[in-house]
Amino acid sequence: MYLKNLAVLDEEHICPDCNTIMTPCEAPPVHVGDGLGWGAEVLFICLNNECPPFKNGWKKVDVNYGHKGTFRNMQLPGSKEMNVMMVASEYAFTGSIIDPDLIRMQNERYLVEMAAVKALDTCLADNDIKPVMTLILDEAATPAGRKRAVEMLVRFNDLSCIDAIRNHTFKKTEFTQATNLVIQKLLLDNNQKECPFCAELIKAQAKKCMHCKSDL
Repeated sequence: MYLKNLAVLDEEHICPDCNTIMTPCEAPPVHVGDGLGWGAEVLFICLNNECPPFKNGWKKVDVNYGHKGTFRNMQLPGSKEMNVMMVASEYAFTGSIIDPDLIRMQNERYLVEMAAVKALDTCLADNDIKPVMTLILDEAATPAGRKRAVEMLVRFNDLSCIDAIRNHTFKKTEFTQATNLVIQKLLLDNNQKECPFCAELIKAQAKKCMHCKSDL
């Protein structure tokens, strides 16, 4: 999750019915047909099951609506106005609780990714392979950006990228295969090969590894 306004994570909202600190939760998707939306990425929800609106709401929902459900208190960021939201079970919103530290880390990663994607337009001219490697090694980056970065590796013709790629575990086999093809191309273009014993780069025609002294 990328949060546009991190300042909301510093807010503290107290439920007026039970004095419990309300929990920041990711706002659920809203059907586009209502034309409204929540107007916020985060909702502060009282998740105390002993809170009167939640505890007493089951009977009210059953009597008034004829189905199972109850209510939880909710506030929008920057607001002290209390709202109630109907929920179908005690587990509602428990799966969308926001960890502020995790969100801050995700935001930081996302901004680095976006900067790397932008830098792809000029990194060849700048002879800067860092944005390319940032995207290739970021498993959370978008596939389109990573694919473009992989395709640019050959044009850099930089053998220093091989160790980082070999030491990385790709979650998707398509990137493992794509980077393997790039490495093969780089080695061929530079008359190099990888020692099968120590993985160091040596001349393609070598009969003995200059690093581990193994016979090839």
